[in-house]
Amino acid sequence: MFNDKSILITGGTGSFGKKYVKTLLTRYKPRRIIVFSRDELKQFEMQQEFDNPVMRYFIGDVRDAARLVQAMRDVDFVIHAAALKQVPAAEYNPMECIKTNIHGAENVIAAAIDAGVQKVIALSTDKAANPINLYGATKLASDKLFVAANNMVGQTGPSFAVVRYGNVVGSRGSVVPFFEKLIAEGARELPITHESMTRFWISLQDGVDFVLTNFDRMWGGEIFVPKIPSIRITDLAQAMAPELPARVIGIRPGEKLHEIMCPADDSHLTLEFDDHYVMRPTIKFHHSDIDYTLNAAREIGRPVPSGFEYHSGGNRHFLSVGEIVEFNRKAME
Repeated sequence: MFNDKSILITGGTGSFGKKYVKTLLTRYKPRRIIVFSRDELKQFEMQQEFDNPVMRYFIGDVRDAARLVQAMRDVDFVIHAAALKQVPAAEYNPMECIKTNIHGAENVIAAAIDAGVQKVIALSTDKAANPINLYGATKLASDKLFVAANNMVGQTGPSFAVVRYGNVVGSRGSVVPFFEKLIAEGARELPITHESMTRFWISLQDGVDFVLTNFDRMWGGEIFVPKIPSIRITDLAQAMAPELPARVIGIRPGEKLHEIMCPADDSHLTLEFDDHYVMRPTIKFHHSDIDYTLNAAREIGRPVPSGFEYHSGGNRHFLSVGEIVEFNRKAME
């Protein structure tokens, strides 16, 4: 699908972008890969690692609509990964979060339509489901924008879809590198926010593979959610430093005890496939009548029971302490 194609990744110097670029270069022969981001130092550093002739590096911000239009010329596929993601930072700087996560999403959609790209997938987060913090609220708004964009383009325009998943092991700013840093510095205890806290758990490579696969599966308008395991934060601390005690420090501003990816209120829209869920659009597109139970890859889904909710605390698949150790080891390779 990606051979001889041009792919643009917003926020491409982040953890996801780097892994996505590496995967594309390993598995496919793309015509161009465009990394679109605002940090010149991170782009310089990434160029040292990925100096393939197909690589292009564009300095730009998703807040800048005109720059996005320039960057998307002759682009076939777009992955929108740029966002302000830190929950406490968003609580203290709400307007900056809104400008990037909501207005930036609008700009990406408009530029993709103007450039006539084929498909766009936006990365979401479990925090967008029943959000209690500003970051989650802005990503929910972004998700709604990308879904509704399919109603703006008619039958010949780009298709837009969303991928939503949980905590990525080892990504920048996440708990695993934070714990590793404390352990390396000789910490005598590990801080945890609450003894009952749970989180969905996915490796960076699994997240990248899920996005790649969904370009084949998508009709447009879906929110794709992978079936992934959960962990208990206390088990994570034990897996990483069994000799250290844990100290409860309290929940941070805007943080949940458990994360949700498919809310019960949307159970009437949710379909279950073998390895993932799909949340159908809440709106009907005027130009099409898509049967989402059969995706574009010819996989068949079935409706979930009324009131079904996919959340980290009630997940059927929890990793044990030993499984967390092995999962994290493989994820960090």
